Amino acid sequence: MSISHNKDIGTKQKALAINLDPKIYGSFAEIGAGQDVAANFFKAGASSGTIAKTMSAYDMTVSDAIYGALKVKRYVSESRLMAMLNHEYNLLVERLAEQRGDNTTFFAFSDTVSTLNYHKTNEAHGWMGVRFQLEPNGPFNDVVLHVKLLDNDSNLQQQAVGVLGVNLLYACFYYNEVPRLSYCH
Repeated sequence: MSISHNKDIGTKQKALAINLDPKIYGSFAEIGAGQDVAANFFKAGASSGTIAKTMSAYDMTVSDAIYGALKVKRYVSESRLMAMLNHEYNLLVERLAEQRGDNTTFFAFSDTVSTLNYHKTNEAHGWMGVRFQLEPNGPFNDVVLHVKLLDNDSNLQQQAVGVLGVNLLYACFYYNEVPRLSYCH
């Protein structure tokens, strides 16, 4: 999939482009304040062509029941993100590879985010990542980011997570090739 970089395409258009691509199909799992990524795909339209499942959770006990209890009790951590990506991607392939695997590039998007609390006494940050295939039945690739949220308002932080998540997923599928370098002599 080769698309030249278009700096004028917005978040909604990127989400819609993914939603309209019949080869891209996957799931979203968002824990904590990072609920805006999947919402962007729903708002763009045609999300039924892209989204197999969305899951969100705030409760730590629920998170442990789904993704397992970690030795380190930090829920906004890279290890929690990796547990989420492993679980969600494996479920997707287990349940859908037989029906869709020959024509689909699967993905699992996950994030675990803490925005500013009411008293603004915490560190606002999160982890997000995508496990994705570049070709049907191909191996998976991972992209993992640690995000520091610098806005002084939790709503703006949530919006930033949503925009970043859409851009991350878009880049995984449409900007994954290393550009050919040309040298001037």
